[in-house]
Amino acid sequence: MASASDRNPIIIGGLPSQVPDFDPEETREWLDSLDAAVDERGRERARYLMLRLIERAREKRVAVPEMRSTDYVNTIATKDEPFFPGNEEIERKVLNATRWNAAVMVSRAQRPGIGVGGHIATFASSASLYDVGFNHFFRGKDEGDGGDQIFFQGHASPGIYARAYLLDRLSEQQLDAFRQEKSKAPYGLSSYPHPRLMPDFWEFPTVSMGLGPLGAIYQARMNRYMEARGIADTSKSHVWAYLGDGEMDEPESLGQLSIAAREGLDNLTFVVNCNLQRLDGPVRGNGKIIQELESIFRGAGWNVIKLIWDRSWDPLLAQDRDGTLVNKMNSTPDGQFQTYATESGAYIREHFFGGDQRLRAMVENMTDQQIQHLGRGGHDHKKVYAAYAAAKSHKGQPTVILAQTVKGWTLGPNFEGRNATHQMKKLTVDDLKRFRDRLHIPITDAQLESGAPPYYHPGRNSPEIQYMHDQRNAHGGYVPTRVVRAKPLALPDDSAYAAAKKGSGHQSIATTMAFVRILKDLMRDKEIGKRFVLIAPDEYRTFGMDAFFPSAKIYNPLGQQYEAVDRELLLAYKESPTGQMLHDGISEAGCTASLIAAGSAYATHGEPLIPVYVFYSMFGFQRTGDQFWQMADQLARGFVLGATAGRTTLTGEGLQHADGHSQLLASTNPGCVAYDPAYGYEIAHIVKDGLRRMYGPEAEDVFYYLTVYNEPIQHPAEPADVDVDGILKGIHRVSAGTEGGVGAQIMASGVAVPWALEAQRLLAAEWNVKADVWSATSWNELRREAVEVEEHNLLHPEEEQRVPYVTRKLSGSEGPFVAVSDWMRSVPDQISRWVPGPYTSLGADGFGFADTRGAARRFFHIDAQSVVLAVLTELAKAGRIDRSVLKQAIDRYQLLDVTAAEPGAAGGDA
Repeated sequence: MASASDRNPIIIGGLPSQVPDFDPEETREWLDSLDAAVDERGRERARYLMLRLIERAREKRVAVPEMRSTDYVNTIATKDEPFFPGNEEIERKVLNATRWNAAVMVSRAQRPGIGVGGHIATFASSASLYDVGFNHFFRGKDEGDGGDQIFFQGHASPGIYARAYLLDRLSEQQLDAFRQEKSKAPYGLSSYPHPRLMPDFWEFPTVSMGLGPLGAIYQARMNRYMEARGIADTSKSHVWAYLGDGEMDEPESLGQLSIAAREGLDNLTFVVNCNLQRLDGPVRGNGKIIQELESIFRGAGWNVIKLIWDRSWDPLLAQDRDGTLVNKMNSTPDGQFQTYATESGAYIREHFFGGDQRLRAMVENMTDQQIQHLGRGGHDHKKVYAAYAAAKSHKGQPTVILAQTVKGWTLGPNFEGRNATHQMKKLTVDDLKRFRDRLHIPITDAQLESGAPPYYHPGRNSPEIQYMHDQRNAHGGYVPTRVVRAKPLALPDDSAYAAAKKGSGHQSIATTMAFVRILKDLMRDKEIGKRFVLIAPDEYRTFGMDAFFPSAKIYNPLGQQYEAVDRELLLAYKESPTGQMLHDGISEAGCTASLIAAGSAYATHGEPLIPVYVFYSMFGFQRTGDQFWQMADQLARGFVLGATAGRTTLTGEGLQHADGHSQLLASTNPGCVAYDPAYGYEIAHIVKDGLRRMYGPEAEDVFYYLTVYNEPIQHPAEPADVDVDGILKGIHRVSAGTEGGVGAQIMASGVAVPWALEAQRLLAAEWNVKADVWSATSWNELRREAVEVEEHNLLHPEEEQRVPYVTRKLSGSEGPFVAVSDWMRSVPDQISRWVPGPYTSLGADGFGFADTRGAARRFFHIDAQSVVLAVLTELAKAGRIDRSVLKQAIDRYQLLDVTAAEPGAAGGDA
């Protein structure tokens, strides 16, 4: 085996090793110069020279390898800091008032009889980071565009409320209603950024940690997409995402960094508040989270700005000619820096500076108090401003600012840097006094000792408040603010759905393809066609959507800079800077983030987009369910297509790929309108009504979830007497029984409707049973309406009692009622309470497995023959037929033998 030195790798540590040396003499001169620098001036000086050379090489656009991490000092040198345009004295007073009110609001929320919780330490550490943004960078919406999009860190929400109070955007009554949204309505404030709960204030829900950074990346990308397609001018919009260093451990936080770099999203800035603590302790006690994150972001292609030390360190660093101080900073772990934040100046002098005579000499003329106040860069307005200005001016890359802070900063020794700080919510009287003195708040001891601590407002005409208003007016208005400027869309008439209503004739197609055909016609509409945003995770061909490639094209800001291997095919892969289709690769989380950004564009930018996200059904609510809650919270709208739905429809995959539960999971999301249609004409009416509800004159904040299948069936034409109301509300009769002497009802959804129809035929032909077949297009909507009816009846006993729709619809139909679907029984069982007669269900409960469709359905006992047995069993229970027929049916259909079932249709990807 060859040794490492014999292998001659092309790259050694990022440097080329097989490139020929055309001028060895010149090379030797450079190497000799480096050797001389090391010999005469030492390694530290040589290192400095090398770093400067690399810096100059980048300035000259010479391709040199990136360093994984740099020294533990600020990226922006003091000499390179821009002029700070603000009034730092006034800004400090504003920030002190904000800090006070944020802490007091949370503390007051712990008063006896309330105790609703809250967090104060996160904002305490990040207050300066926000304040500089509010005063100098964040663009509001007053100019008529979307302004900036700001993803506020969820646990910092008290500080955002406190600032809004100073600006008279919120009242004292509202601050006292923090986390009391119902009992103090209409004044209640949500615990975290929740647009659904405060639709005029918050824009982006962020407190499900990890989803904020993911959403910010795709929001920045959506801004570029909308501009490229000529839908909105987003050129002035900048996306800011405020994150915690502990939050960066969430896979979603870092999982999509590459797309931001790949597409050059320089309209995006991450600000990571590195207070070195997560919820219960240090983020990296034995390591250095800032260095770690720098390596990750640099490796992903981001511009990295480290903001570690405040200006008090500048004179010390200026003395550090041999790099001893920087070396100490590099080698001190985060756990120790956390300790330094809680200790005295004497302790810091001994343990940080005391180990080296050169370090001791640097601070020999400093008092212990001065040493104690050597601060972190995230608390220095001028340093923060310099970092933000550099981020905004940087081109070609997204930027991350890694700002070191102290958790609980200014809250006093019981809070600052303590492991338990995140869970501490109430300040004692002594804490409040120290806090007041630290912030120079004009509140007396008597006020603090006489009850709940008071809020502080300098006065509407004070210089501080006027300054705040002036700064916001200069930057386009107040943030956060959510504004809906979008106008209703002119929606297409019935002609757009005509093809779907004709059925599929002699052709068998899956409901996925039926939907795609409807979508294709809608995208031709002159009014709304361009507003559709197609989204899929590397499965467009699977869903039969490759037909869109030549016309809609795949969005890529760089276009297609290669000859596609399938370029001569009719449905060749085609990328374009103005493409309509988002192809996010194998990333359901990324696709769902695109869905949310597109679905909320009507509010973010005042321009409605109609996202259509198509995916393998089990990779939706099963895999990215938290994001669907985020979507509902953000009031996003659009169509979500769970394709290849059902536990037995996707042959050959099995287990977690066999989705028999997504409809049940969807039922838990109040913002989700879920359907399980069987035929193309049902889909047409559902889509038409969805467009009306989400984009019409009285738009609702909902999104539509349709489960569609990959099993080809023949779709009938729409009946002349089609029951549109029943389709939309959740159930309509598709076939009345015409033969047989004993009545029954079969209810089915989605791909199970053909089984029900076959069971209807068998019951009539072989068992003298006349069964009606109903298509339950939405078990979920039937249950939701019934629950609403029961709640109304509960609270209005004096009024005429309402009857649920499903009860009214089935009233008069001769039972028993048997429900069947390709879902677990819990899905159709949702309506059992309101069915007017004996009710039972069949379902695919248990793990999925790989086999033929027929074998799987026989195993779960949901095939047509099993439906026959279920109907006969219910009739026997009621004494309407003899029980002996049940054994006859089991034997005739060999229901105990999965091998006896017909295998069923094979294939059918779309």
